[in-house]
Amino acid sequence: MRPTIKPFIFLLVLFGCVTAVLGMTVLSEPVAKHTPTAPAPAPVSKTALYDSLRLDTMSLSPKLFYLLCRGTKMQDAGELSNSRMLTIVDFSLPSSRKRLFIIDMESKKLLYNTYVSHGRNSGTDMATRFSNRPESFQSSLGFYITGNTYNGKNGYSLRLDGMEQGINDNALERAIVMHGSAYVNDRIVHAKGYIGRSLGCPAIPAALAKVIINTIRNGSCLFIYGHDTSYLAMSKMLSQPGLPSLSDTMMADSMG
Repeated sequence: MRPTIKPFIFLLVLFGCVTAVLGMTVLSEPVAKHTPTAPAPAPVSKTALYDSLRLDTMSLSPKLFYLLCRGTKMQDAGELSNSRMLTIVDFSLPSSRKRLFIIDMESKKLLYNTYVSHGRNSGTDMATRFSNRPESFQSSLGFYITGNTYNGKNGYSLRLDGMEQGINDNALERAIVMHGSAYVNDRIVHAKGYIGRSLGCPAIPAALAKVIINTIRNGSCLFIYGHDTSYLAMSKMLSQPGLPSLSDTMMADSMG
């Protein structure tokens, strides 16, 4: 005679099986992990950035770096569509020195440091005379916004829009552009002691022209500096209302 399984025993066994299966299902599900939010990067002071880039070893003075950083009016006004790149041309250095500096302000890196020419009527090795006048064949100081590119008689070139009235605002009319040139390189420096001169354009080594132009084109800030007291007195970019003095800024500076 076969034993009879009572209904309540069958239900108990069935309940145990279902519970075991559900338990295995729950255990097999991945456990959600909490990923902490990364803290926002701390602001980097101009002094710390200057030191980290070791710009002093390349003869770029702290004062000039601070002057560049004060050109924030264009960015605040929304005029810079490529605010990541800052370019400095330091005409207080001789043309035999690498006096063009391109800084990536997002990665905090110096991307390029190379030669750049000045206008032939601005001087031989040192640029000491500057003009905004057409046909002067002199360089113009001040803040520029980089424009679009084109292929002209000097090859791949970058238009520059001078942003300082009476100082460099004739740049487009004068066709002051950045372009590559065969007279800007180490070989010329070794042969003559200085590089060739332009008609006022900041010409750069031909081998680097395309990559540099593509890096800073379309709305970045370019600052051309030289030893010229009249520029420092005239520039509204460097004496913006509400900004602290340069000496105050150099003592208490923060970016970010």
